[in-house]
Amino acid sequence: MSSAIKDVELQALSVIPTNGGPVMHMMRPSSPLFGEIGEVYFSEVQPGCVKAWKCHTHQTQRFAVPVGVLKIVLYDDRPESPTRGAIMEIRLGRPDRYALLRIPPRVWYGFTAEGSVPAVICNCPDIPHDPTEGLRKDVDSQDIPYQW
Repeated sequence: MSSAIKDVELQALSVIPTNGGPVMHMMRPSSPLFGEIGEVYFSEVQPGCVKAWKCHTHQTQRFAVPVGVLKIVLYDDRPESPTRGAIMEIRLGRPDRYALLRIPPRVWYGFTAEGSVPAVICNCPDIPHDPTEGLRKDVDSQDIPYQW
């Protein structure tokens, strides 16, 4: 079910154990996924809740999941993409899947928390939120060949 999508990148992140709890890196200037920062925000996802589908026409997303585990599903319907039609499933979170995911513009995405605890996603997009450049589809849209 899962295949690579052009321009989607995943980078392992450091979790440094310390007394009282770990330090978790997300981005630094030396990171290959570092770039412009439009804003940084967190979103909590309750177990069993699906937040889907969304696509940005100009904005690049950069996700890390410091709390819980999130299943993220991507769908490429870009007409010029060599991976058009591909579905990609990625699990991010702790303890063993802490990474930074870069989602390019015009790739559809959705996510759900796995397990019994909420997941927290940190997003560091390259431009500030602009409601005019985001697109949405219903979670059960027939345009995206994926069943949650």
